[in-house]
Amino acid sequence: MTADRRAFLTLLAAAGLAGCGGGSRLPRPSPAANGRVRAPGFPDIPFATWTDAEPEYLLYPGDELEIRTPTAPELNQAQLRVGPDGRISMPLIGQVMAADRSLRELEAELSAAYASQLVRPVVEVTLRQAGPLKVWVDGEVNQPGVYDMPGDIDALQAVIMAGGFRPGARRDEVALIRRGPGGVRMMRVVDLRQRNGEHVALRRSDILFVPRTTLAELAVFFSQVRDALPIGFTYSINGQYQQF
Repeated sequence: MTADRRAFLTLLAAAGLAGCGGGSRLPRPSPAANGRVRAPGFPDIPFATWTDAEPEYLLYPGDELEIRTPTAPELNQAQLRVGPDGRISMPLIGQVMAADRSLRELEAELSAAYASQLVRPVVEVTLRQAGPLKVWVDGEVNQPGVYDMPGDIDALQAVIMAGGFRPGARRDEVALIRRGPGGVRMMRVVDLRQRNGEHVALRRSDILFVPRTTLAELAVFFSQVRDALPIGFTYSINGQYQQF
């Protein structure tokens, strides 16, 4: 293991970060007894294996919903938008947290909330329109920030939206952080050099961090911005999920 790689993992542990999957420049993880993977030499840092599998859709602020109660049509909501705080307002029961829940989970929660109000508390939730698809771009780019995806874009296009690389950017070791199945956070390293780079399609709430020298900067980046991360950003410490 090189000194840079050991420094990266040490900083990662110090910042309380995990839920990451390795990329081409990171140490090869080894299997753990619980099915997760761990970095060699650092048995207390669990890593989620990177997967391109599409996780179940979770609601997000800005999503537009249709909510029907077949046994009480007067409670129907044809166009209900998830608020910036992640909540929706329903007749009789008031504010309900919708963000970071699947449609089935929200249906179950609303049905339970209406159990004291309705004889047959059946609730059906439909996603009418997804809200803005946002990605985070930070590090050695000219205009770091949160950007709305105009459609299907890849990692390099997101960097271009953020004003392009700064002169000192490490283009071949850009960190891509993504929420995986089950809410775990995964991380891989992507090569965004224009000639030999990878074409990696982005998803909602992906985070791109362009380091200046090595990925050891990633731990510092997380410690600075974790309070501003989107609803539902979770990570794992010693196998136990935590929430920012």
